[in-house]
Amino acid sequence: MDNRKEWILCRDELVSAIVSLGFPEEFGNQIAKQLGSPKAMRRMCGYLNNVEPHSAELIADEMLSICNEIDRWKEKKACEEANANYNRMLWEGLFDDETGLI
Repeated sequence: MDNRKEWILCRDELVSAIVSLGFPEEFGNQIAKQLGSPKAMRRMCGYLNNVEPHSAELIADEMLSICNEIDRWKEKKACEEANANYNRMLWEGLFDDETGLI
């Protein structure tokens, strides 16, 4: 399945879960848009199905929590990559043996 179709299916599932709790469809669309990825939307659906929150604030709070965790994970991966590059530089050195330049 291509990414666009997967995103649409997850969005539809999330919107349906939000509507079934009595909230407007547009609210569900905005939550899906903010979450951005199918994995995040599936996680939000799990929350909605298990907790069945009764306020929009609880739904928005969980959405922010999921987005925050995604951002922290991305930052962690960027730091790990920078650290790996730094360690490679320390191991291999700064200068090219042939030119003597970086």
